[in-house]
Amino acid sequence: MGLKERLFEDMKRAMKEGNRSAVNAIRMTINAIKNREIELGRELSDDEIAQVIASQIKKREEAIEQFKQGNRWDLVTEETKQVELLKAYLPEQLSEEELERMIDEAIKEVGATSPKDLGKVMRVIMPRVRGRADGSLVNQMVRRKLGG
Repeated sequence: MGLKERLFEDMKRAMKEGNRSAVNAIRMTINAIKNREIELGRELSDDEIAQVIASQIKKREEAIEQFKQGNRWDLVTEETKQVELLKAYLPEQLSEEELERMIDEAIKEVGATSPKDLGKVMRVIMPRVRGRADGSLVNQMVRRKLGG
């Protein structure tokens, strides 16, 4: 079963269980997937769907920070539940050790020696870790390795 079908099945189950939080999170994610498919004019692959889910998680995490600043703890709790629910659809995240090893390989592969080579390394590493590591974390780790 593909990721999209799994989302639909889980939404049906959440509706039957009366889990409004899960229904809302999944429904918004399905809508984001449909919008992306319309934008591209084709069906999305599971990897592309995982990217959409990751962007939905990132939006919710940003909202959580805003709600914390506004002392809206009820909304923080709700958004946190939705983030946890959506993370279950993503591939397992890479550990820092695995990520570090992959970055070292990419640096060797492109022959990077200075912070000027950041773009070269990022072009190689991001397709390999997409959906399994946060891009900003990867960027920070590559900068640190290149002495930037």
